[in-house]
Amino acid sequence: MPIPEDVTGEEIDKDVRQELQSLPKTLADDVARNLVMVARLIDEDPEGAYGYARIALRLASRVAAVREAAGFAAYANQKYSEALAEFRAARRMTGNVDLWPVMADCERGLGRPEKALDMAGAPEVHKLDKAGQVEMRLVAAGARRDMEQLDAAIVTLQSPELASNSVQPWTARLRYAYADALLAAGREGEAREWFAKAVEADKDGSTDASDRLAEMDGVDFVDALVEDESDDEQEQEHEGHSDEAQVVPAADDKVVGDREDDADLVDDSDDSDDSDDVDEEDDQDDQDGRDVAGDKG
Repeated sequence: MPIPEDVTGEEIDKDVRQELQSLPKTLADDVARNLVMVARLIDEDPEGAYGYARIALRLASRVAAVREAAGFAAYANQKYSEALAEFRAARRMTGNVDLWPVMADCERGLGRPEKALDMAGAPEVHKLDKAGQVEMRLVAAGARRDMEQLDAAIVTLQSPELASNSVQPWTARLRYAYADALLAAGREGEAREWFAKAVEADKDGSTDASDRLAEMDGVDFVDALVEDESDDEQEQEHEGHSDEAQVVPAADDKVVGDREDDADLVDDSDDSDDSDDVDEEDDQDDQDGRDVAGDKG
């Protein structure tokens, strides 16, 4: 797969670069460039990221950072079994527990929420940093919802981190998950309150909390696009009308039929990345059916 010339491999994290030092320099550079492409594409083009991850994996499968990157690329493409295998391999190589929450979420993706809950209660969770513990709580709540245990999911998300007024990197997602669980349980008033709190904390737009809040408030986002007809279209239309009927407005005669241009309003509140389509409908002029004599003056 081609790699842009501006990608040097120096862009990767210094810890990953250090891991790659065990490889010959040329090989390390190739692997690094592929890892950079994985990081660039994983959000906007998961399939592309997966392709670069497979190349890096083929070049350096014994490097933990490569196995981890391959795991995240597979995870982004919902290849949960493959992702779980790569995460396990990376963990065996490093002994690090940082991947524990995403490994549990892979279990959810494989339809095993009970296994995810078992992992949420494992000793490894206590070794996670605060961000990891919050992530594990989110996964556990998701597993509860998978099992249709809505009340338990709500209780799982209730924590000091949720109650805190300070905004951390995980705050918006935690508040959003809590609001969504409340809404699923039919507690709309509380859900609206927490969606609003999620919006306050979501400075980088990591959730669609603002859209969910607007939806609850009955606000529709409408975008009307009116395209001007080109000169050619107007000329063709005029010629078409001339061919249809030779109407000579005499002193008391009138041409019957008005042309109406309608532009449909398109609701774009569901997804800001979707394109707005505008349908135009042209109504043909009605003919009055009267025989009108005379030459056009």
